[in-house]
Amino acid sequence: MTGNENIWHTDVSWRQEPALGSVLRLSEVPALGGDTLWCDMGAAYDNLPDEIKERIDGLTAIHDFTSTFGRFLPPDVLEAKQAEFPPAEHPIVRTHPETGRKTLFVNAIFTIRIVGLEEEQSEQLLNYLFSQAHIPEYQIRFRWEPNSVAFWDNRATQHYAVSDYFPNRRVAERVSIAGDRPF
Repeated sequence: MTGNENIWHTDVSWRQEPALGSVLRLSEVPALGGDTLWCDMGAAYDNLPDEIKERIDGLTAIHDFTSTFGRFLPPDVLEAKQAEFPPAEHPIVRTHPETGRKTLFVNAIFTIRIVGLEEEQSEQLLNYLFSQAHIPEYQIRFRWEPNSVAFWDNRATQHYAVSDYFPNRRVAERVSIAGDRPF
């Protein structure tokens, strides 16, 4: 059995003002497994070929929660949540507001299409950009211990919760920190 978190993502990128960061504390950890990986999306951007950087410069993408969280909601609740949280349009290349560094700001869970591209072109380019998080040279891996705390910057990273501990439990508390509109 696998979990629902084991895909690279940025927390709540579907909001108009996505989370600045998140804090996670694990109170119960499995004896083996359950690590979290983070990917430096600035390194992912830096190492793109120049022709890809030129292609994505100035492009925006739509982020939406519907295909992930929405599939668990009854139709009336989904409709209300979609009204409360309409799809957000964000730059594919985000500028970090404090460092000025450019980062890739797309993720496989919430980014559904690139504005202005045909569906097939959008899908191909997004899949290529999503794959950048899979490159080990841009990643770190954190081995949890009881009461470990991790704090990360959602503006510059993606993360992946490794779901390799079934039937054991991983009990966590998470807080997301309010952010700003990506530019």
